[in-house]
Amino acid sequence: MIFGIGTDMIEVERVAEKIGKNAGFKELVFSQREIVYCETKTNKYEHYAARFAAKEAFLKALGTGWKNGTAFNEIEILNDEIGKPLISFLGETALSVATMGIGKIAISLSHLKSIAVAFVIIENK
Repeated sequence: MIFGIGTDMIEVERVAEKIGKNAGFKELVFSQREIVYCETKTNKYEHYAARFAAKEAFLKALGTGWKNGTAFNEIEILNDEIGKPLISFLGETALSVATMGIGKIAISLSHLKSIAVAFVIIENK
């Protein structure tokens, strides 16, 4: 049974500007492992933007938006060994999500030079 679905899209340039102009923005929004991953990519801002969109899509799928007990840099979007995107949680966000009764989470990312999009489906336990 589906708990919730969410989608989000964002301009790559908007994320690139935030990272370039606001000291600490990158660390506030992305986990250390996400930063390491994105920084190794040729078009790193596309990868940052896709992860930002995935975090927003996840919060929309929850139906709560950003609330106490969740932090953007504790929602982690990584890839498995064949490149499939995965979502995991750190810190207080992991504790908060554990109490919500959610099961599997499917995530899809896509990006072009100018825009990134993400789609998230959360299943019930």
